[in-house]
Amino acid sequence: MVLLFLTIIALVSSIQLEVTGSRSGLWVWVHVIVCCLFIANIVWHLYLHFGWERWIVRFRNQRSAVTRWLAILVVLTVISALLAFFHWTGSYIHSPIGAIHGKIGFVFLILAIGHTVRRWKFFKCKKPTRNG
Repeated sequence: MVLLFLTIIALVSSIQLEVTGSRSGLWVWVHVIVCCLFIANIVWHLYLHFGWERWIVRFRNQRSAVTRWLAILVVLTVISALLAFFHWTGSYIHSPIGAIHGKIGFVFLILAIGHTVRRWKFFKCKKPTRNG
C-alpha cells in the first residue's frame, strides 16, 4: 500500500515540476525526497518477490514484457535522476538531462500504474484486521 501511495505522490510531484518548469527549489527537493522513498520501496518490493540474488536473470526470464520494461526504465530513471540532480545542485537550472529524466520517469510511472491496476484484485482482497 505504501508503494501505491508513493506512486501517486511521485506522479503528482512529477506533474508539478513539469507544469512549473522546475523553477521552485522547494518542489524539486520534495520530488527528490518522495522519489528516493519511492525507489527504496521499489527495491523492497523486488526483494520481497526475488530476494537479493540474481535479479538480472530473473528479470530476463520474466514472462511479462511490462515487468521487463519496468526494470529497464527504473534503471534509466535512476541514472538520469542522479545526473539531473547533480547538474541542478550545481546550477539550480533545469537541464536537458532533467528533461530526458522527466520523459523516462513519466513512461516508467505510466507503466507502474498499469502494473498496479493489473493487480488491483490484490488490494481489494486485503481486509483490515484488529492487529494491523
